[in-house]
Amino acid sequence: MNPVLGPVTKPRRSDRVEPSAPAKLIRAAIYCRKSTDENLHSDFNSLDAQRESCAAYIASLRSEGWIALEQTYEDAAVSGGTVDRPALQRLMDDIRHGRVDAVVVVKLDRMSRSLSQFLQLMEFFEQHQIAFCAVTQQINTASSAGRLLVNVLMSFAQFEREIGSERTREKVHAARKKGRFIGGCPPLGFDLDRVNHRLLVNQTEAEMVRELFRLYLERKSLIEVVKEVNARGWTKKSWQNGKGVYRNGRSFDKVYLQRLLINPLFIGKVTLKKAVYDGLQEAIVDVETFNQARVLLTANRNNQGLDSRVSHGALLKGIIRCGHCDSAMAHTYTKKNKTTLYRYYTCTTAIKQGREACPTSSLSASDIEAFVVNQIRSMARDPDLVNQVFSEAIAIQDGDRLRLQSERQFLQKQRLQRDEELRRAGAAMAAATEHADVLIARIDEIKNQIETITCRLTEITNEEAQLGRQGIDIDHLRETLAEFDALWDVMHPIERRTMVHALVARVVCAPDGDVQVVFHTH
Repeated sequence: MNPVLGPVTKPRRSDRVEPSAPAKLIRAAIYCRKSTDENLHSDFNSLDAQRESCAAYIASLRSEGWIALEQTYEDAAVSGGTVDRPALQRLMDDIRHGRVDAVVVVKLDRMSRSLSQFLQLMEFFEQHQIAFCAVTQQINTASSAGRLLVNVLMSFAQFEREIGSERTREKVHAARKKGRFIGGCPPLGFDLDRVNHRLLVNQTEAEMVRELFRLYLERKSLIEVVKEVNARGWTKKSWQNGKGVYRNGRSFDKVYLQRLLINPLFIGKVTLKKAVYDGLQEAIVDVETFNQARVLLTANRNNQGLDSRVSHGALLKGIIRCGHCDSAMAHTYTKKNKTTLYRYYTCTTAIKQGREACPTSSLSASDIEAFVVNQIRSMARDPDLVNQVFSEAIAIQDGDRLRLQSERQFLQKQRLQRDEELRRAGAAMAAATEHADVLIARIDEIKNQIETITCRLTEITNEEAQLGRQGIDIDHLRETLAEFDALWDVMHPIERRTMVHALVARVVCAPDGDVQVVFHTH
């Protein structure tokens, strides 16, 4: 007996109370995404709704140890077609550093709209043992059934997108075969009937089109016609798109005029690839005039091709540029008394739009070529200049890297915007009961833009890889330049041109006569 505490009895096993093990703490990150900036600055928008839904879901799992992180990850006005999103990248970085245990979104498409990218994200989450939850779709990848359901849903989503694309192409082809104009800005001479989806003749502009054909057949020169109509104050087509945005027509140029003169819409036809069909629009130019213009264009183009092949020793063709408008300078020539040949380099902007369009004067080809060759000779003979060129080559190479990085970032943003435009156009197409032709044309245009951007991004990647492989050796540079002077006099003109292009990246001619020779970094 214990006199103080009283009798002590040993408790039975059934009377013992075992303390419950605390639930494992699961730090849940909320990720939200909004594709557009519409209503972004309102009191309550889509991001707020997503955030509240995810927070409520996490609160319902509090008994299982789930808590919401104070920091939310929100991408505003960003497409789901790429993982290059600021908030998503921050989330992935925090996952790598072990600050997150689960990711919660409202729907799967808030995380990604691409199956391949979504699977990459899922693989990333699995590598770091991250649970992924979609609130409104009852998906939790903490279980094998949840992971299976995710893959099934994303496969159907991609299948639906591909079927939509095929249907869009089929609608475009069917519309063209029926002679319909499938959308976009109507050509000069026509207005768009948005109710019946066909072109209507604009009588005022139709007279302009007929006059353009007449002027070209009379003067036989695109640039002369361009100068004439610009002097009259004529402009390209002005129109208002389906969203109510008005676009003013700009002044004519040579390329626009050439495309206008070969457009079969003016003779009541439409094209689908190489096939030609009868269009629903009225003809505003007779077939004979149209064919005469095409024959003349073909003859002029063939003559220009012959002139370009007979280059008369155009040493700098392809590398000489205008310092004012950064356009290429074309090699041209004139003959006096059919015996004396005078060669020039002329800015292509001036060629297309007239001499008034660019202040850079035509340069004597022989003088500028001699100047560039002497620059190469001087560099080869001057050790200090070689060192200077070497330093500048290093600086140019670094500048090229920065330029490519900047261009890649810009194109990536452009591709995000185009992806979002394509998504909205596809959604509008699925719900459209009218104006389908306009939407089809817009979808094709956006896809072409995305393809162009993607090709350029691939080129940038290849250029960056090439820069990474290029090592600049000053001793090799000295040896190469020292051989130039001895070889020049015995070279064939084609070999001379090849050597100059191997050494010189570009020649920039300013309006004030200043000439800058930029050498290749390699």
